[in-house]
Amino acid sequence: MRQTLNGEAQMTSTDPLLQPYTLKHLTLKNRIMTTAHEPAYPEDGMPKDRYRAYHAERAKAGVGLAMTAGSASVSRDSPPSFNNVLAYTDDVVPWIRNLTDACHEHGCAVMIQLTHLGRRTGWSKGDWLPSVSSSHHHEAAHRFNPKLLEDWDIARIITDYADAAERMQAGGMDGIELECYGHLIDQFWSPLTNEMEGPYGAATPETRTQFARDILEAIRKRVGDDFIVGIRFTADEAEAGGITPDDGIAIARSLRDAGLVDFLNVIKGRVHSDPALSRVIPLQGSPGAPHLDFAGRIKAELGMPTFHAARIPDVATARHAVANGLLDLVGMTRAHMADPHIVQKITEGREDDIRPCVGATYCLDRIYQGGEALCIHNPATGRELSMPHVIPPADARRTVVVVGAGPGGLEAARVAAERGHHVTVLEAASDPGGQVRLTAQSPRRREMIGIIDWRMSQCAARDVTFQFNTWAEAADVTALDPDLVILATGGLPQLRLYEQMHETPHVISAWDIISGDIKASGDMLIFDEAGDHAGLQAAEIAADTARVEVMTPDRSFAPEVMGINLVPYIRNLQDKDVTMTVARRLKGVRQDGNRLVAQVGSDYTDNVQERAFDQIVVNYGTLPNADLYFDLKPLSSNLGQVDHDALIAGGRQTLTPNPQGTFQLFRIGDAVAARNTHAAIYDALRLVKDL
Repeated sequence: MRQTLNGEAQMTSTDPLLQPYTLKHLTLKNRIMTTAHEPAYPEDGMPKDRYRAYHAERAKAGVGLAMTAGSASVSRDSPPSFNNVLAYTDDVVPWIRNLTDACHEHGCAVMIQLTHLGRRTGWSKGDWLPSVSSSHHHEAAHRFNPKLLEDWDIARIITDYADAAERMQAGGMDGIELECYGHLIDQFWSPLTNEMEGPYGAATPETRTQFARDILEAIRKRVGDDFIVGIRFTADEAEAGGITPDDGIAIARSLRDAGLVDFLNVIKGRVHSDPALSRVIPLQGSPGAPHLDFAGRIKAELGMPTFHAARIPDVATARHAVANGLLDLVGMTRAHMADPHIVQKITEGREDDIRPCVGATYCLDRIYQGGEALCIHNPATGRELSMPHVIPPADARRTVVVVGAGPGGLEAARVAAERGHHVTVLEAASDPGGQVRLTAQSPRRREMIGIIDWRMSQCAARDVTFQFNTWAEAADVTALDPDLVILATGGLPQLRLYEQMHETPHVISAWDIISGDIKASGDMLIFDEAGDHAGLQAAEIAADTARVEVMTPDRSFAPEVMGINLVPYIRNLQDKDVTMTVARRLKGVRQDGNRLVAQVGSDYTDNVQERAFDQIVVNYGTLPNADLYFDLKPLSSNLGQVDHDALIAGGRQTLTPNPQGTFQLFRIGDAVAARNTHAAIYDALRLVKDL
């Protein structure tokens, strides 16, 4: 037996991941942590109930250490870029206390990452103060030109760090971590971003690291030696002229020898641009755990407590990292967004039950577009106050028919089966997956099929009946005598041009190219009105055999494919015969012999020109495949109506405008309107969880 942080007894285990770890005076109950990340859930800069519930869910399921915030801002001239926690005000202390208490209640240690963003934020946010840095150069990702720091700025910011650390200590945190990659501290460290002179200047490694030493010394004086203080730092910027591995090791060694840091959280790379960020935080199609061996080298050379996270989505890799002494604590952060109960499932011998992170990076891309972090296929993440991660059983068993085995339909089937209902799924295709299966045709995006595979295994474990190759009609559904019918029939490619009522002749869809039903050749125009993955995925495939032009009416191409996910498309298209054309609209198409003539205009002028292509692809989203819904609608008790108030509040659907109807009827996902995978799965969860 051993004791957890809150005094509870647990059975011992031989699993390396479940071994306790002592960090200074603090004993962590296992080796799994969530590293600092900002899900953008704060309200008014405070980590209120939503923020607390998010971390508490993972703590309850057994995470050993929650490193919160990503990062909490210590100064007013470091305004939030991603709705960060504001650590520069005393108002934050009671909210921090609520957060730490909620984690400690479940034996989970909790710390917070503090930072000054430096040039990684802008003057037009917060109090409209100029951003500051050790260089006049702006950051590519944020494009705000910073003020070069003066001596009084440096003194003020050092005090701000100490003040913020003291607030976190007062809020019950077990420790803090300073963010030293891409933010102000390592802007001083790197020769690429330090053009100062004097004691903090670029002249020597000692002067470049003086700012960090002064901050850490000020923090130590304020919080004492027992409070845990570490750094998450780039030990190798992986760019010519930047911090080298030898530099990174030397920096860490100097801080260790001075007794200023208690642990190292290792990063490799830079985050100043989308391409650089995609190497630090790799997405699907990238090698797994690409920096793990490098982190192991840091641990071996310095002998300090070492943490690391970078695409470690599965338990086997995490176990290898700890078992082989590469890390002391392994970060599984995106993995815990997909499934907050990883540790509990390991402990209970249910690793096969873990919902996989598929590397879609929908979570991060939403943050960098100013949204909130959401998992592409766990809609309860970030919605812990209203959506369940564990589905409760229903009071009575009902018969449920789901039409369509895409992500939304499978989620509806899974949730209904967990409720204890008898579930039958009718699917027109020979395999499940819908548009996700289409997406997974590209090798780089193959992991997306994990969204489907996990749900199929969950349905199989709950005796869901599947009928594939079944184009369901109303009689097929009613013959099953259902109490509830969920239409998840998806959509079909929209081949009409903007505000035209007829399909455009002679064009094909992005789906035709992605599926391989039509092979690209000659000169191809891909008119991308939707701006989503399908247009660029088709371009990526077509560019191997055709000369491709991607045209959009928008001022930038693929606006729905956000930051990090855009990178591999551009990288793969960069050296191929592909042209990107913005602010041009396809108005019409006519045939001229063996060629197609595109009438090309724009939203800015009335000018139209004609251009000839061999193939024209239209990517304009989907139209609902909803004929079956309208056939069933008059037979249903709710006539297909959705009580939006109940839906938004997470309540039960009880509308019965047609009492003679024998079943409730709902449609979800693209069968309603073209949206995305997350929307379809969220539709299913919030409709079915109480039925």
